[in-house]
Amino acid sequence: MSKKLDLPIRPRRNRQNEAIRSLVRETALLPADLIYPLFVHDKLEDEPIESMPGCKRWSLEGLLVEVGEARDAGVKAVVLFPAIEDVLKTPGAEECFNAEGLVPKVVAAIKAAYPDVAVITDVALDPYNSDGHDGLVVKDAAGQAGVLNDETVHVLCQQALCHARAGADVISPSDMMDGRVGEIRAALDEAGFENILIMSYTAKYASAYYGPFRGALESAPKSGDKKTYQMDPANWREALREAELDVMEGADIIMVKPAGPYLDVIRALREALELPMAAYQVSGEYLMIKSAAADGWIDEEAVMMESLLGIKRAGADMILTYFAKAAAKCLTAKGES
Repeated sequence: MSKKLDLPIRPRRNRQNEAIRSLVRETALLPADLIYPLFVHDKLEDEPIESMPGCKRWSLEGLLVEVGEARDAGVKAVVLFPAIEDVLKTPGAEECFNAEGLVPKVVAAIKAAYPDVAVITDVALDPYNSDGHDGLVVKDAAGQAGVLNDETVHVLCQQALCHARAGADVISPSDMMDGRVGEIRAALDEAGFENILIMSYTAKYASAYYGPFRGALESAPKSGDKKTYQMDPANWREALREAELDVMEGADIIMVKPAGPYLDVIRALREALELPMAAYQVSGEYLMIKSAAADGWIDEEAVMMESLLGIKRAGADMILTYFAKAAAKCLTAKGES
């Protein structure tokens, strides 16, 4: 028999059983940390989304049921993404600030049914723009598309005010135009909406992980890509610059998107800034877990929970995830609240 080692320090002592492990656990994931992204369309029936198994384009009636179920599981916030009919899409994206449009109608319905649920609205033009870009498009003599910054920001302010008037709690600009946070803040304040939060997509990368989402909304660019306004995946110092600008312009919450491939960026921003931080576990991350689990290669629930814990551990205070309801149910079953 081998000789007992003389080890005064044994890290395994802190891992010997679940009671001890729970006492020394450094990161806690709670249902209230989760934000549920929901797709909605102006139809009477719910439609499964082929590119995102388990997700749907919800009718208003179906959406209210889903929000209620998520709320009962402990999810206290939802973010809305509209699938707009092609006939309503225009180069000027005017439908985005239609007071009688889909998003204002849905916001008002959720707040009437569940006043205690925080409703977050996405502010960008791609669902409404016939060009499929987050901003207004101008084409050069060769037909190449370019996205206008300042003109887009003017429209985004109208969109934000439309959502605020409908009852949104949080405005979340995802467009990545320069200066939009400050202009939206000024527009909201001037209109008497100084208590509405801005959750800015601060470091939104030009990522290949967004494909299933664009399939869900049929919002892919008709020409070109989004690399002139979304961030280069190779950069992290640039995220610090974007975050500093958003803080100066009045953001209340900053966000990193995607989450899993950019944990280093989440950590860098957490160490540099004091603002609350969100991270978005995007459609590609979701689909990889769902697909691998469907083929029997991984345990879906275990990987789902581990992936969310990793995002929280990296420094995110809140996580946008399509797993929100399922994860909250798992946490509630384990006594987390």
